[in-house]
Amino acid sequence: MPLTPEEAAYHKSIFEEECKTQPYKRVVIESPYAGDTERNEAYARACMKHSLNQGEAPIASHLLYTQPGVLDEEVPEQRQWGIEAGYAWMVEAELVIFYVDVGFSHGMLQAMHFAIEHKISIEVRQILLPE
Repeated sequence: MPLTPEEAAYHKSIFEEECKTQPYKRVVIESPYAGDTERNEAYARACMKHSLNQGEAPIASHLLYTQPGVLDEEVPEQRQWGIEAGYAWMVEAELVIFYVDVGFSHGMLQAMHFAIEHKISIEVRQILLPE
């Protein structure tokens, strides 16, 4: 059942008040995807969790757009479409975080060049995964 306009306004005001006391930094997560996609997806999820634990609001477009039924990473045009959509989010971010425990891919290098070109802050992190 949808909220009434009054209920929606009330919930919005509470949310806005919470954001003032707990501001979330909007961040883009970059980590390897191609290759061992099962391992790399698990790693990207761990990176998202790590970022959330740092009080950030992360997005990892390579996890989002490669979901079944969204885009196909193996089709070059669709892969490029996903990259460009990720860059559209990146320009709105306060920080781009490159997680490097499992390597630094060509796609990550391209994203780093984009971030530098657009004067977006970058940070390199490791979460030190257990063996």
